[in-house]
Amino acid sequence: MTRFARLFLALAFALLVGWAVSAQESPGIDYDAWTDLAERAEGVVLAGRASSAALEVLREDLADWRGQFLDRQSVNEARIRTVTEQIESLGAAPEEGETEPETLANRRAELEDQLADLREPAVRADEAFTRADGLIREIDSIIRSRQASDLSVLAPSPVNPSNWPAALETVTATYQDMVAEWRSFFDSDVLRQAALTRLPVIVVLILVGCWFLARARRWSRAAQTAVTQVIGSDWSWLARTFVSALEILLPVVGALMLVAAVQAAGAPAPITDRLLQALFWAILSLVIAGWFARALFPWIPLERPFLPVADQRLSAARRALFGLGIAAAFGAIADFLVPSSGAGSEAASTIWFIPLCLAGWFCFVFGRLLVVGYVKDEPQEDEISEPRYRDRLILIFGRVLMILSILGIVAAVAGYFQAANALLPPLVETLAIFALVLVLNRVLTELYVAVTGGRDRVTESLFPVLTGLGLVLLALPVLALSWGARVADLTELWARFLEGFSLGETRISPENFLTFVIVFGVGYLLTRIIQGTLRNTILPKTRIDPGGQTAAVSGVGYLGIFLAALLAITTAGIDLSGLAIVAGALSVGIGFGLQTIVSNFVSGIILLVERPVSEGDWIEVGGVMGTVRRISVRSTRIETFDRTDVIVPNADLIASHVTNWTKTNLTGRLILNVGVAYGSDTRKVQKILQEVAEAHPMVILKPPPTIVFSSLGADSLDFEVRVILRNVNFMLSVKTDLLHAIVERFEKEGIEIPFVQRDLWLRNPEALAAPVASNDPPSETTT
Repeated sequence: MTRFARLFLALAFALLVGWAVSAQESPGIDYDAWTDLAERAEGVVLAGRASSAALEVLREDLADWRGQFLDRQSVNEARIRTVTEQIESLGAAPEEGETEPETLANRRAELEDQLADLREPAVRADEAFTRADGLIREIDSIIRSRQASDLSVLAPSPVNPSNWPAALETVTATYQDMVAEWRSFFDSDVLRQAALTRLPVIVVLILVGCWFLARARRWSRAAQTAVTQVIGSDWSWLARTFVSALEILLPVVGALMLVAAVQAAGAPAPITDRLLQALFWAILSLVIAGWFARALFPWIPLERPFLPVADQRLSAARRALFGLGIAAAFGAIADFLVPSSGAGSEAASTIWFIPLCLAGWFCFVFGRLLVVGYVKDEPQEDEISEPRYRDRLILIFGRVLMILSILGIVAAVAGYFQAANALLPPLVETLAIFALVLVLNRVLTELYVAVTGGRDRVTESLFPVLTGLGLVLLALPVLALSWGARVADLTELWARFLEGFSLGETRISPENFLTFVIVFGVGYLLTRIIQGTLRNTILPKTRIDPGGQTAAVSGVGYLGIFLAALLAITTAGIDLSGLAIVAGALSVGIGFGLQTIVSNFVSGIILLVERPVSEGDWIEVGGVMGTVRRISVRSTRIETFDRTDVIVPNADLIASHVTNWTKTNLTGRLILNVGVAYGSDTRKVQKILQEVAEAHPMVILKPPPTIVFSSLGADSLDFEVRVILRNVNFMLSVKTDLLHAIVERFEKEGIEIPFVQRDLWLRNPEALAAPVASNDPPSETTT
């Protein structure tokens, strides 16, 4: 735990310092000092005899110089651009055998000399940057090779009883040294008298510290109960979780009070200080492990559990997590007994064997619980038992945890102490980080649910996924530190990130990327604001039809996005001229592989500009009839009269025959077929149909309705009623109204609407005659 904390603090400090240094403008560089350091570093690398600690210090110095060189590469950049443009304005340099005016030649030579002077600092910094970067990579290679060789070192096996006396000797020596420190303390009258004068403070600190350690859990439970009764259900889990943090805070405060009491007594150092530090980390490990155990696997099962562990195995999971805390506590004590420079390999492997075995065993148990997963009491026959994607990941994690635990224990038993120490403690730290990510993700999710009130939709929401991904990304550097990555490795990645990458003749750095994102975001936001203003304020007050308004708004959107991207690229200083060949190859690929998509895209632009079809039009294309609801870049959405959406590619609307019923106006012709019985007065029928048609308010009277005596049908006298409607969208309702009115007038005037009648002639009816069976009832018998 102490190693983990030191590495984490070192990483944070290094990143903050690196950010601050990179944000400053680099002053003039002392290249003489740099040359001396570089030559010394090259000699150390070639010799290969320096310790890893010395190499780390040398690497830090080289990294500082490299950062200065990186900043120096962009010096005079604006002035270089100006002078280059001045030279280009003079025109192309004369070819061999040609001459130019003396004034222009002198000016060109002057500007070229000035450009060479301006580029000299950047060129020199670039060469020095390359040299420093190469030395850093060589040092990293040496350190990594040493770390790899250390893992294969075979130490005496801790299960061999012959190695136990060395461990006992180390423990005894530490105990004797600490007793000697305290004996010298009690032998000193001055120190004793000073401790007696501070005795009341010491007693109060000890009592309060022990009180906090003893009562922390009870106070936390009482606070959780009180908070649950006061706060609503949406905030109850959050409130209980935050209040339960008292189980960590109060013991830590109590432990700090005990440490302060010992220090107030004037306790001797350094062994006592190391012991206090080890005890503090041991208490903290136990407290944190217990809190995680109760938070992830509470006594009352959660509706949405953190991990797929069956209810009957929750107590085993709690014990496994607390066991990891016990292993971490033993590790802190072992770190106190076996300092980094002290006991030999026999003592170190033997003393560390107990915490390593505990860590391996409880990691194995916890991994097995994750592998077993849910246990269902009464599985249904038609139930799908395939786990979710998240549960599959947890299943894989559990299996890896079991395998690494077994390998770590075997390595510890065999005597590969460094390999076991590089495997099992990182497993414990990984589980701690894993648990922290789970709890933080649930806290953020519950906060989101409490604010939005969407608990029923939380499983379908993207928020938990995004927060989980963000927390995992934040945890990656810490995980890398746990698994043996050096702080220098992470700062190197950070430096590479700040350095950026080359795109053509331009180097893209995080600053350029952020500039691009901000400028494009502002341009996109302004485009949306302008579109909203046009759609809701300006265009409704014009005489442009709705389809034209939609086309104008869409065109402004496309133009705004294009200009925003162009302005963002220009502002970020990205030169895309080097991508001309790539763009040419990409255009060929588009021509062959994406021609359909490009065709639809171009067709969509044509539809928006030419507007043969607009939103709201009633069209018929490819056997589909309906109303155009939306014209996008690739396709058009048509809503049929059955209230179904049909997605039609834009190319079909350009290349196919399209019937637009409402393109220029809403008027349209309706034809009704009406039949009357033979013997009816045809003149009267024509007059009635003319009156009915002219009486409907949706029928246009200029031109007037036309009644056509179309044919003498087999069963009826056929007429056609042809009318022009004001709005063709009401065709069906008008047709219904006219038919109702025609039937009512025909009934009133006594005109018959025929139905199909047929005469049936039998060629041989005598063949159908059959003998008639006797229908006489049976005779009655009397008795």
